[in-house]
Amino acid sequence: MNLKNEKTVSEAISYRRSVRVYDPEKTIDSAIVKKCLQQASLAPTSSNMQLWEFYHITSKETIAKIAPLCFNQNAAKTAQQLVVFVVRKDLWRKRAKANLSFMDKTFGKNNPKSEQSSREKVARNYYGKIIPFAYADFMGILGFFKYLMILITGLFRPIYREVRNSDMRIVAHKTCGLAAQTFMLSMAAENYDTCPMEGSDTWRVKKLLNIPSSAEINMIVSCGIRKPEGVYGERFRIPFNEIYKEI
Repeated sequence: MNLKNEKTVSEAISYRRSVRVYDPEKTIDSAIVKKCLQQASLAPTSSNMQLWEFYHITSKETIAKIAPLCFNQNAAKTAQQLVVFVVRKDLWRKRAKANLSFMDKTFGKNNPKSEQSSREKVARNYYGKIIPFAYADFMGILGFFKYLMILITGLFRPIYREVRNSDMRIVAHKTCGLAAQTFMLSMAAENYDTCPMEGSDTWRVKKLLNIPSSAEINMIVSCGIRKPEGVYGERFRIPFNEIYKEI
């Protein structure tokens, strides 16, 4: 698509709607959807852990199998393509190691501690010690003891408190949601439409797509080009002055 047809950020935000019915006569380019997913991978992510995967579904046969698992929502049944955003909290060790490998390229490998800059020391300590402390758990037991330790320490000084397994799960889902939103805005900039769907049988979708049982589906986003009736009415939002608090 030509640059002159692409939307600004403000235009894309305004254009984006949750589209429930797509035009079967108007196809979308898989390469452009893939480009939007590449842009989604640049979304903010907690500790740069990037605990996500994007399953880009272009097969009509697979879409037809997924639609009933999304309870036959129109957004799924009429979709040209689908993207399944998957949280991979279980890959935290691999992602932490990837960040440490990037530091080897940035600072050099096997630098003696006495020669490391303060920035390198902080970064290596973060991914080598703090990340394992935050993510490591065993059936919730470690998380419970970490929570007690944080609770006591927090009586004396400010401290990060979200260290239980359930807390880190929320963190991983939040950052995956940021990637999904970045993707939808990128699609809107290309004049493509989307609809984020949380209503699905995630276990059956995971089985169909051979997604590991340790992974979790964040949302499924349908893609296409809207039919006029695909946007269900005018956009409604709570008055801004009710949600905006300046301090």
